[in-house]
Amino acid sequence: MLGIKGEAGLTKTSSGLDVQHLTRRFGGRDVVSDVSLSVAPGQVTCLLGPSGCGKSTTLRLIAGVDRQDEGRIAVGERVLSDGDIHLPPEARSVGLMFQDFALFPHLSVADNVAFGLTRDRASKDARVHEMLERVHLTGFDRAYPHELSGGEQQRVALARAIAPRPGIMLMDEPFSGLDNRLRDGIRDQTLEILKEEGTAVLLVTHEPDEAMRMADEIALMRDGKVVQCGAPYNVYNTPVDKQAAAFFSDINVIQGVVQGALTDTPFGAFLAPGFADGTPVDIVIRPQHLRIDFDRDGRGPNPTAEDGTPARGTVIRSRYMGRESLVEFKMDHDGSMLKATVPSVFLPRIGTALWLMIRRGRCFVFPRTD
Repeated sequence: MLGIKGEAGLTKTSSGLDVQHLTRRFGGRDVVSDVSLSVAPGQVTCLLGPSGCGKSTTLRLIAGVDRQDEGRIAVGERVLSDGDIHLPPEARSVGLMFQDFALFPHLSVADNVAFGLTRDRASKDARVHEMLERVHLTGFDRAYPHELSGGEQQRVALARAIAPRPGIMLMDEPFSGLDNRLRDGIRDQTLEILKEEGTAVLLVTHEPDEAMRMADEIALMRDGKVVQCGAPYNVYNTPVDKQAAAFFSDINVIQGVVQGALTDTPFGAFLAPGFADGTPVDIVIRPQHLRIDFDRDGRGPNPTAEDGTPARGTVIRSRYMGRESLVEFKMDHDGSMLKATVPSVFLPRIGTALWLMIRRGRCFVFPRTD
């Protein structure tokens, strides 16, 4: 539990969000299916997934805008919605931020920020002044939304959402309307303020980079279900399946068949423990872990066990991406296509033959699904 100031200036107890077995059906189809998650005070959890996976519907259920068919939503010991109870959005003490900011165009910045406050006028004015100062908009109190830039409007929306000190903040892709130049700074500032307030934050995004940047925990959704949940490092480095790995970056896939807990490939044998003989598998490796061996012409010293066996490929395309170069190869052994990234500038000519190596410890082995 975390003590924060309440509306009347008294200390109140902030409790985390607890969602258990949430299910929502439309037309007989589960749009959200058995979703469970917890968000502690001061924690940021990202619901991450492609469009249509159910993440925004999950947020709407927690906000009270929609009602689940099954499951329970609570803040601490206070039940917001279950089989018997369904509190309306205004009774949930939940802050909301959306991608369109949803500011009232006819109200000034100060009146927008004060909208959710129930204090006396002097206390309202003090809180509005405090929030505008914290989002670096001091002096904008009499301005109207149409007079502000997109970044400034987003900061007003943040100030308005936080002003009543909600214990829970629900954010539905609130930064997607900002250009790249502003986005990182606004995200960092938002995260800092929410952490200071001790707010439990549930953020919906379809951008892996945003989730990795902001989240303490990522809940990866697909087809209405949470398929993997954990710290960003763990979700990225120990994906639950090939699709989870591919959601965070480009991947290379090498196909094989298990024999004696090993899979034979042009890069040597790979361990495949737990798979029965004859099982088709996909060996997945990210482009940054496919190494171009500049010191080897295929006749050099034996590679280490970790590096595996070199295999030769022919360059079919190379592009400079800003911080790295992306080189695509057609492999000699079977004509398959593999991608490698190289730091800085490396643009070999089309048709150049190079030897590639794979770090076995950076590969994932999954049962083949297609």
